[in-house]
Amino acid sequence: MTAATGDVWLPFPAEEIEGLPGSLRYRRWDGEESFPGDPADCVFYVTPYMKSPAVTLRPFAHMPALKVVQTLTAGIDNVLGGLDDLPPGVRLCNARGVHEASTAELALTLVLASLRGIPGMVRGQDREEWRGGFYDALADRSVLIVGYGSIGAAVEDRLLPFETGTVTRVARSARTAPHGPVHALAELPRLLPDADVVVLCTPLTEETRGLVDAGFLTRMKDGALLVNVARGPVVDTGALLAELETGRLRAALDVTDPEPLPPGHPLWHAPNVLITPHVGGSSSAFEPRAKRLVARQLGRFAAGEPVENTVLVTG
Repeated sequence: MTAATGDVWLPFPAEEIEGLPGSLRYRRWDGEESFPGDPADCVFYVTPYMKSPAVTLRPFAHMPALKVVQTLTAGIDNVLGGLDDLPPGVRLCNARGVHEASTAELALTLVLASLRGIPGMVRGQDREEWRGGFYDALADRSVLIVGYGSIGAAVEDRLLPFETGTVTRVARSARTAPHGPVHALAELPRLLPDADVVVLCTPLTEETRGLVDAGFLTRMKDGALLVNVARGPVVDTGALLAELETGRLRAALDVTDPEPLPPGHPLWHAPNVLITPHVGGSSSAFEPRAKRLVARQLGRFAAGEPVENTVLVTG
């Protein structure tokens, strides 16, 4: 890439980001109805965070000079539908390094809260009920992480101090990671029956859409806990509801399908489920990490150096 000039669209005020190169012009746009300038002048687009695809993709068809799309999400499924509107050679970059700490922290929270019965205790507090007794611990439990990328590795880092029994890692293909071997997705049928806790961290792709179907859930052991901090459509909601209603499995979900979960949906009141409203990455850890990533990427872009985290290049 050669040294670059042009407009950069940011969801943050430029003055709040340290280290931005002076050769670029910065315009703030966080999904408002009016564009901050002529989209035809935009060469680097940092997408708004937690906005609908309809909002995020609206400028694409009007950006003929665009060189880089930088998402602020770990996954890129929310922008894939607009790639045909982009010129050839646009680099699509994800936010690797931004969400690992926050999402892994929530995954651990969901595991511990579910195993220790915290949702029931909160309901008991509302009713002034003392719900004593014995509850499951994370210590000595076997955990299966499905989707062992940077977030999956961050989840394991946080599990280990809790004296977890075993951690088994699964990704699209087998490899070796610093903590041990990573198994291929094809090995899931063999691995699932041994897991007390299954944590989903996988991106949403055609391969993972509906991955957790009736067959997947049937292979999980009685009383096992399914934790989803990935994407809602990774799980077949109907199949999960069927297992929850029998009481055989437990679930803790930061993402759902549909999402947001509408009023009256049976998942709200299914037994043995804890639901959080897709807040894995939405914490105080997000903004400083996102701004550092943007500054680093724009520094490389302005200097004509390759940007990081490139997931694909439009053809």
